[in-house]
Amino acid sequence: MTWKNILKQIILLILAAFVVFLMFYNCTGKKTEDQKETTTKKDSVQSTNSVYTTECRSLYLGAVKNDSIILAATEVDPDVGNKAIKSFADFAFYCPDDSLAPVFLLKAGQIAASINNLPQAQVCFEKCYKDFPKFNNRGAAMFLLAQLYDEPHLLNDEDKARELYGKIINSFPNTEWAKQADAARGLLGKTDAQIIKEFEKKNSKKK
Repeated sequence: MTWKNILKQIILLILAAFVVFLMFYNCTGKKTEDQKETTTKKDSVQSTNSVYTTECRSLYLGAVKNDSIILAATEVDPDVGNKAIKSFADFAFYCPDDSLAPVFLLKAGQIAASINNLPQAQVCFEKCYKDFPKFNNRGAAMFLLAQLYDEPHLLNDEDKARELYGKIINSFPNTEWAKQADAARGLLGKTDAQIIKEFEKKNSKKK
């Protein structure tokens, strides 16, 4: 593995840990007043539409079940992964007003990327940040999409990756997403020798 790939992996691992934390907070944290208002409105709609309630409840339970299977696995089997992706995407598509819809869509993209289903991962990440403007973790979706374009063995489009990193930095300033995007953008187009030289230069300044 090259120095460039090692540094990218470190950045991605830091982001992944941060994404997991934020997803956990999304699922267990207290809702804001705006979320409470939205939930109240949604509940009033559900009370007059039992079919909608039943369908979303069923889709949610299916998504949670598949999520627990994925979390328990040491390695994602493609068939299991695709089943989870479908259940997550179905919940997000049919129940877009639910606060967990973009969370499951983000998870669907991560699983799709892990089993090399790149078109599906691309769609999930794009829909996550485009269709859910109030989602707190849109920066994560954009970063993960940028990583797909960044990697030579994946979508391999440095110009698109640079564009997305720039959008993250401008759209989410002073956030972890912007920090990681800036670091990743700094590696674009550089050889291992250049990266090592910069790394050594930074370390010498700290001493």
